[in-house]
Amino acid sequence: MCRGLDSLPITCLERAKELKALFGSLLQKSDHSINGQSRKSDKLRLNDINEPLRWKESFEKLLSCQNGLCLFRAFLVSEFSEENIAFYLACEDYRATKTSKLATKAKKIYEDFICPDAPREVNLDHMTKAITKENVEQPTQSCFDLAQAKIYNLMEKDCYPRFLKSSTYLELTRKSKTG
Repeated sequence: MCRGLDSLPITCLERAKELKALFGSLLQKSDHSINGQSRKSDKLRLNDINEPLRWKESFEKLLSCQNGLCLFRAFLVSEFSEENIAFYLACEDYRATKTSKLATKAKKIYEDFICPDAPREVNLDHMTKAITKENVEQPTQSCFDLAQAKIYNLMEKDCYPRFLKSSTYLELTRKSKTG
């Protein structure tokens, strides 16, 4: 199961806090100093105030944006389903692994997310688990593709729409629209 906020990388937590503070200040006021320069705290790493509005265009756009990914991950922690994005990202990392390290990484991912009683077990059907187990025995860069696709679809169809309806996201978009 999910280990909560402690399981998030510290950089993601820090980024989520920064974004919350940034968007919070932008929501209250979009003030600029007398010389027309925006305040340093408003520049954190958000280059475009309309960025949150683009996250609604597609799940892929949300995941491709570092800010969106961090906030989505924090949302999943609050929904007790952070294991889904953790698994998805582990598979993305795995795909870029050197051939000599595939077996070790594949075993770790399988034990963490797929095997019975895995500490962060993802919701996969029996057939997908069986196919993935077979793939892990002779690991290739694509051995998690089926399982990753199922989890991606689950997040896209279930978690992503809930994220778009969440008070945090709605507040961000409302602030983005009013600038």
